[in-house]
Amino acid sequence: MGQNQILGFSVWGPTTAGAPGLPLSWARLSPHAQRSTLQGFNVNLVTTDRVSALHEACLGGHVACAKLLLENGAHVNAVTIDGITPLFNACCSGSVACVNMLLEFGAKPQVGNHLASPIHEAVKRGNIQSCMEVLLAHGVDIDQEDLHYGTLLYVACMYQRTDCVKKLLELGPASLAQLCRLCIRKHLGRSCLYAVHKLHLPEPLENFLLHR
Repeated sequence: MGQNQILGFSVWGPTTAGAPGLPLSWARLSPHAQRSTLQGFNVNLVTTDRVSALHEACLGGHVACAKLLLENGAHVNAVTIDGITPLFNACCSGSVACVNMLLEFGAKPQVGNHLASPIHEAVKRGNIQSCMEVLLAHGVDIDQEDLHYGTLLYVACMYQRTDCVKKLLELGPASLAQLCRLCIRKHLGRSCLYAVHKLHLPEPLENFLLHR
């Protein structure tokens, strides 16, 4: 499977199965033209390492491209042979917008120990503290341990990310309010963004549930 690079975003040429590939100019097209081009294209084609177009879009911080791929059926929790998810790549790029969008489309904020941890990557990078905060707000266990890096606080200290260390110490264990929010959002599922409005809740409570 051949790959071509445009603006840091990988696109696929024709596969052995004969599926059409994305043209080199796809990322430069208007949104309408991009949608038209995606018709009939399998957005879940992967390389031999199981890297998808969504993985590459998130790694490059291309939010609009990633959203279009998701709207056309891209697997939000796709995993490479190295245990990398699109959310992990979004944390690598430092794109808070990309992280938020993936979560809205159902990305799992906390993954099993056999997969690369998005929040550990966010803490390791240090200069993208906002990604860490978004993931924690979506219920990631602040005390979770990674097989390779240990706890979040350990990673922050090891890489001398002072701001992350301070924030982790400030947050401490999840509060009852945070746990309730997580439970409600989990119950509402992927439609949470739209379902919350139908509950007719007071505006402050609605904003709290939607992380506003």
